[in-house]
Amino acid sequence: MKKVFRSKVGLELLAPLVIIMTTVVVLLMMAGAYSWSILIIPGITSVFIIHMFLTTYYTIEGDVLSVRCGFLMHMKISIATITRIKETSDPASAPATSIDRLRIEYDNGKRVLISPKEKQAFIDMILSVNNAVEVKYKKRKIR
Repeated sequence: MKKVFRSKVGLELLAPLVIIMTTVVVLLMMAGAYSWSILIIPGITSVFIIHMFLTTYYTIEGDVLSVRCGFLMHMKISIATITRIKETSDPASAPATSIDRLRIEYDNGKRVLISPKEKQAFIDMILSVNNAVEVKYKKRKIR
């Protein structure tokens, strides 16, 4: 069975990007650059950011977890190698569009941060494939 989990979109990541892009355009216009050409770089950057937000998702199919973040990242993890899932707010760069994240530890020390919108359903599905995974919640501990 294949299940796709969309990434949660957090305002803590989206708001600063919108503010920065708006500020750049306003400052360019205030500097007297009224040409449409000044909007090319902020426009392309905005399209890239929107694309990344819309195409970040996680798929569980059989015993494989696929992590996709736009065209920049596509990794596959064998669920059998996952040892721990931990709730975190780690702001490190990751295929996640929210700070409300899960740290997946797998394959002898490798890690990836993700932010599925349906965190508990995601964890439950991982556990249904590999019930030896240790799950650590911020406020409570299960397993």
